[in-house]
Amino acid sequence: MGNTVRLDKYLTDMGVGSRSEVKTYIRKGRVQVDGQVVKEPDLKISTTDTQVLFDNSILQYEEFVYYMLNKPAGVVSATTDNLCTTVVELIKEADNKDIFPVGRLDKDTEGLLLITNDGELSHQLLSPRKHVAKVYYAKVKGYVTEEDVQLFEKGIKINDEFTTLPSTLNIIKSDEISDIELTIYEGKFHQVKRMFLAIGKEVIYLKRLSMGSLKLDETLVPGEYRKLTQEEVNSLKNS
Repeated sequence: MGNTVRLDKYLTDMGVGSRSEVKTYIRKGRVQVDGQVVKEPDLKISTTDTQVLFDNSILQYEEFVYYMLNKPAGVVSATTDNLCTTVVELIKEADNKDIFPVGRLDKDTEGLLLITNDGELSHQLLSPRKHVAKVYYAKVKGYVTEEDVQLFEKGIKINDEFTTLPSTLNIIKSDEISDIELTIYEGKFHQVKRMFLAIGKEVIYLKRLSMGSLKLDETLVPGEYRKLTQEEVNSLKNS
């Protein structure tokens, strides 16, 4: 049977319009339920076993939505902010879904951010006990060395209270500006930047490439997003 919801909420959840707009559409006879025109916004319907048409087009109910965003620099990982654009504001077609970012990337950090309204999956990915791998690409001021690789393997002491879990540092290029990839298993505030600061180096560019099984779609330019495929969603839930 699935969940039952009011017809106006069903249509609002599907992005047909605001709750007041949807009520007007229903009263004007633009909505059919199981082949019948229905004019009662408060009619209870099943989210799985009812066929709903709006202007003769079938609507497929989605309780949860999952978006992959290539987060641009200058946008904050929040649902609301008085001063800055938020990542949620970039997702145009999910106005009524109460979506939120899973974790956060610093304002100047780019790359993969999962945005959803699935609280259970978010908790699973962010739980410290799960140790979900996160891979970053960074440009670092200063020569990154094999000695640094070994330090990262042991765990970096960031302050008196916190030493990171062992992480995998891969040097792509060691130079005055080094290119690296780093895999970490937690997500403390400014963690990647603080790990390099602890060894006397500065991160000048940071981009997240993956989180668990989800890898950034490199066809997305910063600021672009797409829905996750069912395969990607299943893989995240099972990982």
